[in-house]
Amino acid sequence: MWNSERSQSNGGGGGSGSGPKTLGMTSAISTAEPKPEDIQKTKELEKSLEPYNVFEAEEELNHRMEILAKLNTLVKQWVRDVSVAKNMPEAMAEKLGGKIYTFGSYRLGVHHKGADIDALCVAPRNIERADYFGSFFELLKQQPEVTECRAVEEAFVPVIKMNFDGIEIDLLFARLALKEIPDNFDLRDDMLLKNLDQKSVRSLNGCRVTDEILRLVPNIDNFRLALRTIKLWAKRHGIYSNSLGYFGGVSWAMLVARTCQLYPNAVAATLVHKFFLVFSRWKWPQPVLLKQPDNVWDPRVNVQDRFHLMPIITPAYPQQNSTFNVSSSTRKVMLMEFNRGMQITDDIMMGKQLWEKLFEAPSFFYRYRHFIVLLVSSSNADDHLEWCGLVESKIRYLIQNLERNQHINLAHVNPKCYEQHEQNSGTTLSGADGKPTAFCSLWFIGLEFERSENLNVDLTESIQNFTDSVHKHAVHIKLLKDGMKIEARHVRRKQLAQYLDPNLLKRERKISDSYTQSSSSATVGGGNNSSASSPADSGSRKRKSTDFTSSTTPTSSPAPGTGSNGSANKKRRNDSFDGASNSSYCSNSSMAIGGQAATTADAPGTEADDTTTKAVANADVASSSSTPLASGSANGEEGDVRILGSTRESRVVGGGRGIMYSGNGGDSGGG
Repeated sequence: MWNSERSQSNGGGGGSGSGPKTLGMTSAISTAEPKPEDIQKTKELEKSLEPYNVFEAEEELNHRMEILAKLNTLVKQWVRDVSVAKNMPEAMAEKLGGKIYTFGSYRLGVHHKGADIDALCVAPRNIERADYFGSFFELLKQQPEVTECRAVEEAFVPVIKMNFDGIEIDLLFARLALKEIPDNFDLRDDMLLKNLDQKSVRSLNGCRVTDEILRLVPNIDNFRLALRTIKLWAKRHGIYSNSLGYFGGVSWAMLVARTCQLYPNAVAATLVHKFFLVFSRWKWPQPVLLKQPDNVWDPRVNVQDRFHLMPIITPAYPQQNSTFNVSSSTRKVMLMEFNRGMQITDDIMMGKQLWEKLFEAPSFFYRYRHFIVLLVSSSNADDHLEWCGLVESKIRYLIQNLERNQHINLAHVNPKCYEQHEQNSGTTLSGADGKPTAFCSLWFIGLEFERSENLNVDLTESIQNFTDSVHKHAVHIKLLKDGMKIEARHVRRKQLAQYLDPNLLKRERKISDSYTQSSSSATVGGGNNSSASSPADSGSRKRKSTDFTSSTTPTSSPAPGTGSNGSANKKRRNDSFDGASNSSYCSNSSMAIGGQAATTADAPGTEADDTTTKAVANADVASSSSTPLASGSANGEEGDVRILGSTRESRVVGGGRGIMYSGNGGDSGGG
């Protein structure tokens, strides 16, 4: 009952040509049966995935089922004990039930080796949320198999995180307005949401969305193999992170599911190829829908919905946009990767390339010449885990702040968190005693500037807003502790060796030459998205930031005065998919994003091509008139780029009661 596997293919049949039923908003583009070469390509695809540990052995799958069975037994025992403690007769308490449900990649059947499990604890109405984070939390900590157990009760979706016998589990809680929870209970009924608190509704959403996705695909086996492929591709290409503004797991699953609906009889290899065909030509911000919407998400009615850049709408009530975190920069990066994927899969299907080419990671550090590096440090491992989690959840706001700078075309955040390299301990942050902090992690943001003469770029306000936001929320949730620090520095490409393993940089340099050619040939956003890729076309520049804990819906409306970009809408080509069914959402200029006319931007990566860009030279140190923060300049093809206020440190003082900012000018020299 908690296994991710399904023996049948719901929602339209399990085999090829299994009936005339239409899935999705439109009829299929093609119902063609797979050819022998398509089946052969699928076998080659499956084999190419094996080195990446995307498949688990049978014994590992059984181990997960045993863990979930133990957890399910614990829930029933806990519900019974709490009910008896509340003076309920034992005979009645025995019948109350309680159940563990899974969702996410495990429920979809596409989890990789060693992946965590997203799960939901469902309890009857006599069990309070306080009981869950009280007595059940203590019960879990008493289990010999449970380690690293911690409760995050203040989160937008409250969760208990733990390691259960070697498997990481994120366990949510929902209290239903029912007397009993039987073992065969189905969560798909919308009436279950009636009279529930919002935290329970949000907790239930993951299970309901996952089950609905499985119901809406024509062939689950083909869907799973295609989704495994796309997830691996997205992770290898650095565009898999909901919190940082890329697509998360459920968003990728819905895109693959939509592809399956459009090509219901296609095998996995064909689905992967068609995936890139469909979404390299998609007319964003036209929403991706798996079924008829219920108007909960509706840009015609809800003003804030109009500013979503790449909406992908969940199929279960209440329907909402799973990609509201997407910014102008992350959209550009993803559109570029969609087009690269289209080129590569074209070559694969024609026999010019192998599937391994699709999973080659591009060079990030040789794509740009300027970076912001975020150094996050703590004095112990437990603090560092929580501190890094908070900072990561806030990075997308820094990206939005940078995008508001008129001179920045692109702020490309690398979703990988790097640990401080031992050889570079001199670049880490120091504690109160002057010694380097024990734990230090780094995030890198590549910057692409407009090409202009004598360009001065002041990042003081962007950095200050970011560090203030992190600090204020850490204080609010009582997370801030002595030793927790964050610093943002401007770094040039040639200075990266101070922060990263030299072997990593050598590998990046080795692949950059060959990858730059495909980068320069891929137009950002495709033909019909040329206007949408413009640095001027950024709705996020006009939006207020949302609460970092919000993982499903935005919590604030766009700032007053935000205009609509009618010219960008007019420039989009009409050769899109789903146009007939979804046009009502994008039929007027109010759906266009941003307040300026859009122009085509250079593809990200052009600036990083050393064969076409002059070497960085004549570096100097500039100072901001308002604060003595570190800064730097670089002479390049785009003119003199001067970064002001690019280093700012947030340090806890006085036992976590305040914050001190200080500049570190030593890092900004050098060309």
